[in-house]
Amino acid sequence: MYPLEKVSSSEATRLISHIVAQTEINNKQVAIAVTGPEGELIAFLRMDGASPAASLIAQNKAYTAARDRKSTRAMGEFMLGEDRPPAFWGDKGITGFGGGMPIIHNKKVVGGIGVSGLSEEEDEQLCDSAIKAVFG
Repeated sequence: MYPLEKVSSSEATRLISHIVAQTEINNKQVAIAVTGPEGELIAFLRMDGASPAASLIAQNKAYTAARDRKSTRAMGEFMLGEDRPPAFWGDKGITGFGGGMPIIHNKKVVGGIGVSGLSEEEDEQLCDSAIKAVFG
């Protein structure tokens, strides 16, 4: 049997709560998705007032970061640099929008987190802040 280490539902809730607290300070709204390392959704929240489009984008960011084991910003740069659009992967969930990060714990990817609704830089900063708050 192969053991799979992944983000727990409790940790996913804490990641989301951290981001909600950070965005509420500035009266902003986002969608937040947390997946396991295989890209399967563990937790999701679209804050009141966040764009409906942000829902799918956040989930795709978390999925991509977990499955490809790198930030979606890095994935987007690779796509542009190698002239390989998202369709190249044959997977409609792959995205190159910044704002998704793998969650690494004990040198293993245990999940992915995606935020959508602000600039790519702000989305990414929220992901990074949440990961550090929950996983150190």
